[in-house]
Amino acid sequence: MGFNPCLAFTRRRAEMGSNWIYGVAVVREDDQFRAVCAEAPEAIAYGATEADALREMAEALKAVVRGRIHMKLDLVPPAGDPAAPHQVGLPAQLAAKASVYVAWRASGLSKVALGERLDRREGEVRRILDPDHRTGLDQLEEAAAALGGRLIVSFEAA
Repeated sequence: MGFNPCLAFTRRRAEMGSNWIYGVAVVREDDQFRAVCAEAPEAIAYGATEADALREMAEALKAVVRGRIHMKLDLVPPAGDPAAPHQVGLPAQLAAKASVYVAWRASGLSKVALGERLDRREGEVRRILDPDHRTGLDQLEEAAAALGGRLIVSFEAA
């Protein structure tokens, strides 16, 4: 297997961590607003107002992350550009799942091997990694620890 720069980048990001907040730009186009995200170019959203476009972008980013996980693709955490005009974050549950998924992919472990580390069956590991399955924070923390990391929860004023 040759060098994969995207996977190496993903590994570096997994080591650094991520808060899963994407920088988003909103542009007015005639009678609507278009939101775009350089780090997730497949996520494009429109709205009658800037706020509508940003709400739609939040949904689009969720769909992108969920889709990449479902398709078993590499997922690169956002750099979190503070200079971006708008910041759109993933919901906490999906952010935690995405963090564990990125760490798992970077580890090179199979789901069976991760299950052995967690003393769980492979089916349970599949549910932990499934973005649509409600997994308790304790299980996500345990998986992160088994992958050599930790989850950190923070609070920001809205």
